[in-house]
Amino acid sequence: MSHEKPFLRFGVIADPQYADLPPNVAMNRYFENSLAKLREAVGVFNGEDLSFVVTLGDLVDRGWENYDAVLSVYGDLRHESFLLPGNHDFLLAPEHLSKVHARLGMPAAWHDFSRGGFRFVVIDGSEISLFSSPKGDPRHALAKERLRALKAENAVNAREWNGGIGGGQFAWLESTLERARAAGEKAVVMGHYPLHPENEHNLWGHERLTDLFARSGNVVAYLNGHNHAGNLGRSGNTWYVNFKGMVDTETENAFAVVAIFAGRIEITGYGREESRVLPL
Repeated sequence: MSHEKPFLRFGVIADPQYADLPPNVAMNRYFENSLAKLREAVGVFNGEDLSFVVTLGDLVDRGWENYDAVLSVYGDLRHESFLLPGNHDFLLAPEHLSKVHARLGMPAAWHDFSRGGFRFVVIDGSEISLFSSPKGDPRHALAKERLRALKAENAVNAREWNGGIGGGQFAWLESTLERARAAGEKAVVMGHYPLHPENEHNLWGHERLTDLFARSGNVVAYLNGHNHAGNLGRSGNTWYVNFKGMVDTETENAFAVVAIFAGRIEITGYGREESRVLPL
């Protein structure tokens, strides 16, 4: 690692998926152990010079009552924290579905902010899904239709535990990237669902987003969770980094510190997370 100063450094966590539940040994998921893993990650992050820490979804496995314990751990974090929801964060009683974004302290379901001269863009891939809205909601009906169409195409990501974004959000994303480009800003987009390479966990309609990033030309990276095994790909100018799930394994952790330099992105992985150098 060189001694060159990065534009910024930030922490990344994916899929803690905490719940007061016994482990699912078949899937190698140890829900209760995520609190200790989160405390370890917070301890490491608190010893680092970071602009912020982002958690890429699935803070809880299910159940509104489980948010209290997991969010209390974040209370010890000395850095700014950005949380975004994954599919499991909506496995709740119907009356709680509309409260998830507020519970995570989000200013909006999708939003953007600037740090270190970069534009960070948070998208909500659960907007159109079978779990984020109750039956009878127009978004629920649209999700059923999208899934039906994907199944008819034999799409590998035609899964009930994936989601997609609506037309309004896509238009916002397009205009946000255009504003960043006009301002000379490189962008980092962050969401729960992977976009590339092709995978059964990918966002519904992922091709529209990868095409948009290619057209924009200023998206240096897309960061996500959801696929707990992790993944890495590159298309055009954009690196697609899928961080590994913290909830997996009984004792091994998974989190990272990301540093952006003029010509590269350096990822320092902890536990199961891989360290990488990604040239820009």
